Amino acid sequence: MERNGEQPAPHVRARWDDDLADCVRTLREVHDKDGYPVNWPADPAGWLTVRGQAAAWVASADERVVGHVVLAGPGAGDVAPALVSPGTGVAVVGRLFVGPAARGRGVGALLLGRAAREARRLGVRAVLDVVATDTAAIALYERLGWEFLGRGQQEWGPGELVDVRCYAAPPAAADPDSEETP
Repeated sequence: MERNGEQPAPHVRARWDDDLADCVRTLREVHDKDGYPVNWPADPAGWLTVRGQAAAWVASADERVVGHVVLAGPGAGDVAPALVSPGTGVAVVGRLFVGPAARGRGVGALLLGRAAREARRLGVRAVLDVVATDTAAIALYERLGWEFLGRGQQEWGPGELVDVRCYAAPPAAADPDSEETP
C-alpha cells in the first residue's frame, strides 16, 4: 500500500513456481509496451525457465511481481560468453524485464545486482546480450558499470538474425548494491 503518496520499496527474492502466472502477466505488459520479447513465446511460462538455469528471481512491490531475471549457463545462441577472456567462467543473465508501472524505481538495478552477486558466488562472471536497438536497457547497463564486450548477431529463428551488444558485470567493488567487500 502507498503511504503518504509513496510507493512501496521493491525487493528481490527467489522466484517460486507460484510466481509464474504473475511473471507472465508482467511480461505481457512489457511486450505490449516495448515489444520484449520480440517474438511472443507460445508457452510464456516455459520461456521464463531457461535450460541450464542456476537461479531465477522476481522483484516485488506491494506483494505484486514487478520484475524478473534468470541466471543460467551459456546457451548455444549466446554471444557474450565468447567475448570474455579465455578460461573465464560465465553465467548468462536473461529474461530480464521490469513492468512499465515499476520503472524508475531501481528495480532493474536490483535484479541485475542480484544476478551478478550470484554469479560471483558461483565463481563466474555474469554476462548478457541485449538487442542493439534497446537503448533504455543499454543505458541501464552502462550506468551500472557493466563492461561493453562487443557486438554480435544472434539467430532468433530461421533466417532471423538480430544485432546485439554484449556486456559483463562489473567487479564486486564497482557494484553499488554489492554486499561483498572488495
